[in-house]
Amino acid sequence: MENDNTIATSLTQLITADQAYHYGIVPVAFENDTVYFKSSDTSISLQQELNILFNYDIKFIKENQEVIKHLLALNYRKSSGSEELHYSNDFLEKILISAKEIGSSDIHFEPYEHKCRVRLRIDGKLKEHYLINLEEYPIIVNKLKIKASLDISEKRLPQDGRITMNNGNDEFDIRVSSLPTLYGEKIVLRILSKDTNNISLEKLGFNNSELTTYKEGIKKPNGIVLISGPTGSGKTTTLYATLKLLNDDKTNILTIEDPIEYTLEGINQVQLKESIGLDFSSTLRTFLRQDPDVIMVGEIRDAKTANMAIRAALTGHLVLSTIHTNSAWATISRLIDMGIPPFLIASTLNISVAQRLVRKLCNLCKTEEQAQNHHFPESFSIPENLRVHYIPKGCNQCHHTGYQGRKAIYEIVPIKKELIPHIKNNDLEIDDYLATENITSLKNNAIQLIKNGTTSIEEVYSLLMD
Repeated sequence: MENDNTIATSLTQLITADQAYHYGIVPVAFENDTVYFKSSDTSISLQQELNILFNYDIKFIKENQEVIKHLLALNYRKSSGSEELHYSNDFLEKILISAKEIGSSDIHFEPYEHKCRVRLRIDGKLKEHYLINLEEYPIIVNKLKIKASLDISEKRLPQDGRITMNNGNDEFDIRVSSLPTLYGEKIVLRILSKDTNNISLEKLGFNNSELTTYKEGIKKPNGIVLISGPTGSGKTTTLYATLKLLNDDKTNILTIEDPIEYTLEGINQVQLKESIGLDFSSTLRTFLRQDPDVIMVGEIRDAKTANMAIRAALTGHLVLSTIHTNSAWATISRLIDMGIPPFLIASTLNISVAQRLVRKLCNLCKTEEQAQNHHFPESFSIPENLRVHYIPKGCNQCHHTGYQGRKAIYEIVPIKKELIPHIKNNDLEIDDYLATENITSLKNNAIQLIKNGTTSIEEVYSLLMD
């Protein structure tokens, strides 16, 4: 039997989270067709009901209510919806819908030599949630490929597709990617929400000064707004919030995306399809003949797309896009490396934004500690006013992760005439200018979040190194 508070995945998947919370039970062992549950209620009536429900012999291990609550919070994540989920008998559908309900962004189906596992990414971190028998895994893969209109006979090449799911009133899309690996096809599903009601610039994490600066940059009639950051840093959400603000009856907005993560009424959205030649640069060329006011390009990946974006900005359009760089100023160097002349960057770039997503500490269980040198990167000098920091502890409220939710932090550099000489010289060091203009870097924003107890050192460690 499991003595640890964390129950093995093979046991937790015996029942759904709704069943666990409804009956107040936690499975701790499965031996000889008998399931052992910890429960504060060990009555005969409950035992008989569970016998019928699960078609197994049921035995109870008496435990007090507080311990049961602790085990439930640690091993099962309740759905965020107010209504109880009604799953079909389809195991695959259960995984897809429950992942959406608990706020997962990605689902990983992974085959190995002796087992196949399913991991969900929640708040940016992966956690194992299900195990699948080796014999059943190909059936699950084929069901996914059929739902996504993929070729089930092709197992040697990667494939991409899309599934539309409907869970009562909530409809959402899932992007499907298959990858041949040593022991079979690994499938990754990205959950794409169509609901944009809760997306707005005011809710993303800008402070008042940053929000004012950003809005000034996007309200210009032409030019380029670039948002940089690694995968999963919330760039696309910032773009959609921007489009919502700009969207009105007098504005023609066109987007080319890969994938289309949200659908916005009143905006003309195009899905990238490189296999038939529908790529970013060729679509941008067509966009210029569609009388646009605002153009959104999902990502600037190459010199061809960058040049088309510059051309669109020069001809009087506002262009929004993302790019992979580590800081707002590094975006300039990236464009120069792509072959864009510095004078064109200086004359078309309105604003450069870098962002990251950091997990927020749970307010109920975070613990204060004295700040000491060994907590920080070796090259980091601790500010004098940073005497304490907070560490994640874990409680029932945060499912014993120590964190609840995430927050975006930003570095916003408006391109002013004082910066033009720096751009033309490809000058990488502008710290003095940023300080003069009161522009807060990602690093300083991270330090501020540590000071006020919003996040932990480990969560922003890489930013402190930079």
